[in-house]
Amino acid sequence: MTATLTTPQVTLIGAGYSVYTRICQIALDIKHVPFMFETLDVFAEDGPAKARQAGHPFGKIPILRHGDLTLYETLAITRYIDDRFDGPPLQPEDPVDRARMNRIISIVDTQLYPILVWGLHVPKSEGREPDPELLDKGRTILSVLESVAHAPWLCGDAPTLADAYLAACMDYILDSEAAEHLPGHAPGLMAWWHRARPLLQSR
Repeated sequence: MTATLTTPQVTLIGAGYSVYTRICQIALDIKHVPFMFETLDVFAEDGPAKARQAGHPFGKIPILRHGDLTLYETLAITRYIDDRFDGPPLQPEDPVDRARMNRIISIVDTQLYPILVWGLHVPKSEGREPDPELLDKGRTILSVLESVAHAPWLCGDAPTLADAYLAACMDYILDSEAAEHLPGHAPGLMAWWHRARPLLQSR
C-alpha cells in the first residue's frame, strides 16, 4: 500500500459543484494525498466531449490520473485511493462495519442523490415547486439514514467512505425543501454534520 505521493502526480479532474468529484476530493484529503485539481464543467456545451477526451467514455466526471493510470467511476477511484496510498483507512476492517458502510453508500447513490439532490435541491435552486411525493420520499431517506448511522462517524470511530459520500451531498440537502425536516427526522445526522462539515470546508 506504499506509494510515492509526489511522483507520479495525482490529478483529479472534475467540478467543485459535482457531488461525486467532492467524494473523491474528500477521500484524497482524508488519506493526506497531495493532488492537482483540473476543473472540467461537464454541463458546458463542450463538457462531455472534454470529459471523453480526458478519459471518461461516457463524458462524465470525475476522472483520476495517477502516472499512466486513468480511472473513472467514483467507486473505482475511491477504492483505488484507499488501496494505493498510505494514510487513515477509508474502509473498516470489520466485515459487518464494512457492510454498513457499503449500505450507506448505496443509499446515497440510489436514493439520496436522485431524490434529495436532483429531485428536491435542483427544483428549489431553479425556483420551481418540488414534487410532494419526492418530499415524502426524502423524509423517509433521512429517517433511514438516521436509523443506520453510528456515532461519532457514520460507521464508528473514524470517517470512512460513507462519511465522504454523505458529506459531499449535505449542503445541497440543507438547501432543499427537505431541510426543515432534518431536525425532526434526523437529529443524529445533524449532530454528525457538525463534526463532518470540515471534510467539505475547502470544497
